[in-house]
Amino acid sequence: MSRHDANEFPVRALGGPTAFFEYGGLRFLTDPTFDGPGDYPSPGATLTKTAPGTVTPADLGPIDVVLLSHDEHADNLDNSGRALLADVPLTLTTPGGGKRLGEKATGLADWEHIELNRPDGGTITVTGVPAIHGPGQREEIEPITGQVVGFVLTADGLPTVYVSGDNASLDAVKEIAERFAPVDTAILFAGAPRFPVLFDGAPLVLDSAQAAQATQILGVRRVVPVHHDSWAHFTEGRDELHAAFTAAGLADRLDRDWVAHA
Repeated sequence: MSRHDANEFPVRALGGPTAFFEYGGLRFLTDPTFDGPGDYPSPGATLTKTAPGTVTPADLGPIDVVLLSHDEHADNLDNSGRALLADVPLTLTTPGGGKRLGEKATGLADWEHIELNRPDGGTITVTGVPAIHGPGQREEIEPITGQVVGFVLTADGLPTVYVSGDNASLDAVKEIAERFAPVDTAILFAGAPRFPVLFDGAPLVLDSAQAAQATQILGVRRVVPVHHDSWAHFTEGRDELHAAFTAAGLADRLDRDWVAHA
Protein backbone atom coordinates (compact mmCIF):
# COMPACT_ATOMS: atom_id res chain seq x y z
CA MET A 1 0.00 0.00 0.00
CA SER A 2 1.28 3.48 -0.79
CA ARG A 3 2.26 5.59 2.19
CA HIS A 4 1.24 8.78 0.38
CA ASP A 5 -2.09 10.40 1.19
CA ALA A 6 -4.22 13.48 0.68
CA ASN A 7 -2.37 15.31 3.45
CA GLU A 8 0.68 15.55 1.24
CA PHE A 9 1.86 18.93 0.02
CA PRO A 10 4.12 19.41 -3.00
CA VAL A 11 7.86 19.86 -2.51
CA ARG A 12 9.77 21.04 -5.57
CA ALA A 13 13.43 20.00 -5.72
CA LEU A 14 15.14 22.72 -7.75
CA GLY A 15 18.71 21.40 -8.03
CA GLY A 16 21.48 21.11 -5.47
CA PRO A 17 20.16 21.70 -1.94
CA THR A 18 17.36 24.01 -3.03
CA ALA A 19 13.73 23.04 -2.52
CA PHE A 20 10.49 25.02 -2.44
CA PHE A 21 7.30 24.21 -0.56
CA GLU A 22 4.23 25.88 0.91
CA TYR A 23 3.31 25.00 4.50
CA GLY A 24 0.60 26.58 6.61
CA GLY A 25 0.11 29.31 4.01
CA LEU A 26 3.79 30.37 4.03
CA ARG A 27 6.26 29.88 1.18
CA PHE A 28 9.55 28.28 2.21
CA LEU A 29 12.84 27.85 0.34
CA THR A 30 15.83 25.78 1.45
CA ASP A 31 19.48 26.70 0.79
CA PRO A 32 19.09 28.91 -2.31
CA THR A 33 21.49 28.13 -5.18
CA PHE A 34 20.49 29.53 -8.59
CA ASP A 35 23.81 30.40 -10.29
CA GLY A 36 24.88 28.85 -13.55
CA PRO A 37 27.84 26.44 -13.71
CA GLY A 38 31.19 27.72 -12.46
CA ASP A 39 33.96 27.51 -9.88
CA TYR A 40 33.95 28.86 -6.33
CA PRO A 41 37.48 28.96 -4.90
CA SER A 42 37.69 28.66 -1.12
CA PRO A 43 40.47 28.12 1.41
CA GLY A 44 39.71 24.40 1.71
CA ALA A 45 38.88 23.40 -1.86
CA THR A 46 37.38 24.80 -5.03
CA LEU A 47 33.69 23.98 -5.39
CA THR A 48 32.49 23.44 -8.96
CA LYS A 49 28.86 23.88 -9.92
CA THR A 50 27.99 21.70 -12.91
CA ALA A 51 24.38 22.67 -13.69
CA PRO A 52 22.12 25.67 -13.13
CA GLY A 53 19.03 25.62 -10.94
CA THR A 54 15.92 24.32 -12.67
CA VAL A 55 14.16 27.66 -12.13
CA THR A 56 15.10 31.25 -11.38
CA PRO A 57 14.08 33.16 -8.24
CA ALA A 58 11.70 35.20 -10.38
CA ASP A 59 9.95 32.00 -11.46
CA LEU A 60 9.14 31.19 -7.84
CA GLY A 61 7.63 34.50 -6.85
CA PRO A 62 7.78 35.88 -3.30
CA ILE A 63 9.39 33.73 -0.60
CA ASP A 64 8.35 34.20 3.03
CA VAL A 65 11.10 32.22 4.78
CA VAL A 66 14.48 30.81 3.75
CA LEU A 67 15.68 27.80 5.75
CA LEU A 68 19.45 28.07 5.35
CA SER A 69 21.51 25.22 6.77
CA HIS A 70 24.64 27.41 6.65
CA ASP A 71 25.92 30.45 4.81
CA GLU A 72 29.63 29.66 4.53
CA HIS A 73 29.73 27.27 1.55
CA ALA A 74 28.75 28.21 -2.00
CA ASP A 75 26.97 24.91 -2.61
CA ASN A 76 24.43 25.98 0.01
CA LEU A 77 24.32 29.70 -0.70
CA ASP A 78 25.71 30.86 -4.02
CA ASN A 79 25.88 34.40 -5.38
CA SER A 80 22.31 34.59 -6.70
CA GLY A 81 21.04 32.86 -3.57
CA ARG A 82 22.77 35.43 -1.40
CA ALA A 83 21.24 38.24 -3.47
CA LEU A 84 17.80 36.68 -3.02
CA LEU A 85 18.02 36.95 0.77
CA ALA A 86 17.64 40.73 0.52
CA ASP A 87 14.10 40.21 -0.79
CA VAL A 88 13.05 37.62 1.81
CA PRO A 89 11.53 38.86 5.09
CA LEU A 90 13.13 36.12 7.22
CA THR A 91 16.11 33.81 6.89
CA LEU A 92 16.55 31.15 9.57
CA THR A 93 20.07 29.76 9.86
CA THR A 94 22.93 28.99 12.26
CA PRO A 95 23.73 31.28 15.20
CA GLY A 96 26.88 32.42 13.39
CA GLY A 97 25.04 32.97 10.14
CA GLY A 98 22.42 34.99 11.97
CA LYS A 99 25.15 37.46 12.90
CA ARG A 100 26.83 37.50 9.48
CA LEU A 101 23.72 37.91 7.33
CA GLY A 102 22.19 40.98 8.94
CA GLU A 103 18.92 42.01 10.50
CA LYS A 104 16.64 39.83 8.34
CA ALA A 105 18.43 36.68 9.51
CA THR A 106 17.80 34.84 12.77
CA GLY A 107 20.09 32.13 14.09
CA LEU A 108 18.67 29.07 15.83
CA ALA A 109 20.73 26.99 18.25
CA ASP A 110 19.85 23.34 18.89
CA TRP A 111 16.22 23.01 20.06
CA GLU A 112 15.68 26.76 19.92
CA HIS A 113 12.44 27.64 18.16
CA ILE A 114 10.59 30.53 16.61
CA GLU A 115 6.87 31.01 16.04
CA LEU A 116 5.70 32.22 12.63
CA ASN A 117 2.22 33.63 12.11
CA ARG A 118 0.11 31.78 9.55
CA PRO A 119 -1.93 33.91 7.13
CA ASP A 120 -5.06 31.94 8.03
CA GLY A 121 -4.50 32.23 11.79
CA GLY A 122 -2.47 30.09 14.15
CA THR A 123 1.27 29.64 14.08
CA ILE A 124 4.04 27.46 12.69
CA THR A 125 6.84 26.44 15.03
CA VAL A 126 10.28 26.13 13.43
CA THR A 127 12.79 24.39 15.69
CA GLY A 128 16.54 24.35 15.07
CA VAL A 129 17.88 20.80 15.32
CA PRO A 130 21.40 19.32 15.42
CA ALA A 131 23.45 18.84 12.26
CA ILE A 132 27.14 17.96 11.91
CA HIS A 133 28.91 18.65 8.60
CA GLY A 134 31.23 15.66 8.60
CA PRO A 135 32.11 12.36 10.29
CA GLY A 136 32.71 12.62 14.03
CA GLN A 137 31.86 14.76 17.01
CA ARG A 138 30.70 18.34 16.59
CA GLU A 139 33.65 19.85 18.47
CA GLU A 140 36.03 18.12 16.02
CA ILE A 141 34.07 18.91 12.86
CA GLU A 142 32.85 22.51 13.28
CA PRO A 143 36.33 24.11 13.34
CA ILE A 144 36.92 22.59 9.89
CA THR A 145 33.59 22.69 8.05
CA GLY A 146 31.63 25.16 10.18
CA GLN A 147 28.30 25.33 11.98
CA VAL A 148 25.24 23.75 10.38
CA VAL A 149 21.61 23.61 11.50
CA GLY A 150 18.60 21.52 10.51
CA PHE A 151 14.94 22.43 10.99
CA VAL A 152 11.71 20.79 12.12
CA LEU A 153 8.39 22.47 11.24
CA THR A 154 5.26 21.73 13.24
CA ALA A 155 1.79 23.25 13.46
CA ASP A 156 -1.66 22.27 14.63
CA GLY A 157 -3.34 20.18 11.98
CA LEU A 158 -0.28 20.02 9.74
CA PRO A 159 2.27 17.25 9.14
CA THR A 160 5.69 17.35 10.78
CA VAL A 161 8.44 18.37 8.36
CA TYR A 162 12.20 17.82 8.81
CA VAL A 163 14.82 19.67 6.74
CA SER A 164 18.15 18.03 7.49
CA GLY A 165 20.64 20.58 6.20
CA ASP A 166 24.19 19.40 5.57
CA ASN A 167 24.18 16.69 8.22
CA ALA A 168 26.36 13.56 8.24
CA SER A 169 25.48 12.33 11.73
CA LEU A 170 22.97 9.55 12.34
CA ASP A 171 23.43 10.20 16.08
CA ALA A 172 22.00 13.68 15.47
CA VAL A 173 19.11 12.05 13.59
CA LYS A 174 18.44 9.80 16.59
CA GLU A 175 18.29 12.86 18.88
CA ILE A 176 15.77 14.47 16.55
CA ALA A 177 13.72 11.27 16.41
CA GLU A 178 13.47 11.18 20.20
CA ARG A 179 11.66 14.52 20.11
CA PHE A 180 9.77 14.52 16.82
CA ALA A 181 9.30 11.02 15.33
CA PRO A 182 7.38 9.97 13.40
CA VAL A 183 8.10 12.58 10.72
CA ASP A 184 5.70 13.04 7.84
CA THR A 185 7.97 14.65 5.24
CA ALA A 186 11.78 14.81 5.31
CA ILE A 187 13.81 16.92 2.93
CA LEU A 188 17.05 14.97 3.25
CA PHE A 189 20.35 16.44 2.12
CA ALA A 190 22.41 13.55 0.74
CA GLY A 191 24.88 13.18 -2.15
CA ALA A 192 27.86 11.94 -0.08
CA PRO A 193 30.06 14.98 -0.86
CA ARG A 194 33.73 14.18 -0.36
CA PHE A 195 37.10 15.87 -0.56
CA PRO A 196 40.30 13.82 -0.31
CA VAL A 197 41.88 16.50 1.92
CA LEU A 198 39.05 16.37 4.50
CA PHE A 199 38.43 13.51 6.94
CA ASP A 200 40.23 10.98 4.70
CA GLY A 201 37.57 11.43 2.04
CA ALA A 202 34.65 10.42 4.27
CA PRO A 203 31.27 11.95 3.35
CA LEU A 204 30.54 15.44 4.70
CA VAL A 205 26.77 14.82 4.36
CA LEU A 206 24.72 11.61 4.42
CA ASP A 207 25.44 9.04 1.74
CA SER A 208 22.57 7.15 0.13
CA ALA A 209 22.56 4.22 2.55
CA GLN A 210 22.67 6.60 5.52
CA ALA A 211 19.75 8.58 4.06
CA ALA A 212 17.75 5.35 4.06
CA GLN A 213 18.83 4.69 7.66
CA ALA A 214 17.75 8.20 8.67
CA THR A 215 14.36 7.51 7.09
CA GLN A 216 13.96 4.41 9.24
CA ILE A 217 15.14 6.13 12.43
CA LEU A 218 12.68 9.00 12.00
CA GLY A 219 9.77 6.87 10.77
CA VAL A 220 9.50 9.15 7.74
CA ARG A 221 6.43 8.72 5.55
CA ARG A 222 7.80 10.67 2.57
CA VAL A 223 11.38 11.60 1.65
CA VAL A 224 12.40 14.31 -0.81
CA PRO A 225 16.15 13.88 -1.45
CA VAL A 226 18.10 17.03 -2.30
CA HIS A 227 21.80 18.02 -2.38
CA HIS A 228 22.75 15.13 -4.71
CA ASP A 229 23.16 16.87 -8.08
CA SER A 230 24.57 19.98 -9.77
CA TRP A 231 27.91 20.04 -7.87
CA ALA A 232 31.08 18.10 -8.72
CA HIS A 233 31.88 17.06 -5.14
CA PHE A 234 28.59 15.19 -4.70
CA THR A 235 29.66 11.56 -5.24
CA GLU A 236 26.27 9.79 -5.11
CA GLY A 237 23.22 10.82 -7.09
CA ARG A 238 19.70 9.80 -7.96
CA ASP A 239 20.59 6.24 -9.04
CA GLU A 240 22.47 5.47 -5.81
CA LEU A 241 19.68 6.93 -3.70
CA HIS A 242 17.00 4.92 -5.44
CA ALA A 243 19.09 1.76 -5.14
CA ALA A 244 19.75 2.31 -1.42
CA PHE A 245 16.09 2.95 -0.62
CA THR A 246 15.07 -0.08 -2.67
CA ALA A 247 17.61 -2.29 -0.88
CA ALA A 248 16.27 -1.09 2.48
CA GLY A 249 12.66 -1.78 1.46
CA LEU A 250 11.89 1.94 1.54
CA ALA A 251 11.40 2.77 -2.13
CA ASP A 252 7.74 3.62 -1.44
CA ARG A 253 8.86 6.43 0.87
CA LEU A 254 10.53 8.37 -1.94
CA ASP A 255 8.49 11.36 -3.09
CA ARG A 256 6.53 10.54 -6.22
CA ASP A 257 7.42 13.81 -7.96
CA TRP A 258 11.13 13.23 -7.21
CA VAL A 259 10.91 9.73 -8.67
CA ALA A 260 8.96 10.95 -11.70
CA HIS A 261 11.67 13.46 -12.58
CA ALA A 262 14.31 10.75 -12.97
